[in-house]
Amino acid sequence: MEENIKALEAKQYIVVNIGQEQYGIDIKYIDNIVRMQRITRVPKAQHYFKGVINLRGEIIPVMSIRLKFGLEPDEFDNATRIIIVKLDAQSAIGIIVDEVKEVVTLDESMISKVNTELDEKNSYLSGVGKHGDGLISLLNIQGVIND
Repeated sequence: MEENIKALEAKQYIVVNIGQEQYGIDIKYIDNIVRMQRITRVPKAQHYFKGVINLRGEIIPVMSIRLKFGLEPDEFDNATRIIIVKLDAQSAIGIIVDEVKEVVTLDESMISKVNTELDEKNSYLSGVGKHGDGLISLLNIQGVIND
């Protein structure tokens, strides 16, 4: 019985590289992962919005997490992906990541909360996960997108 309770507390995250950092995105928000494709620019959008893509007839806005976090602009290569995130059934948004690494399962004992008052960028994080001998910053994807 105790094993079942532990399993409920575990969450799966897709680990991605953005710049030099590894971030985890809760898998329940991920609708799709697609290769980099032509992005149509949209005038007068926020600086971190790259534009829109047409994914099987659906127009999806695409944002750069790098620009949102104040990092250097994206450099596109074969590893670059657009992760399609759905916070609810209607709205999808694409976020550009440098590389998709792996899927990890973290239970609550492996996750430390972050103090969001110290640093504005921490408001985009829901915690830090320990995986192997590394750390993964867990994105609060709703905070990133709804900001």
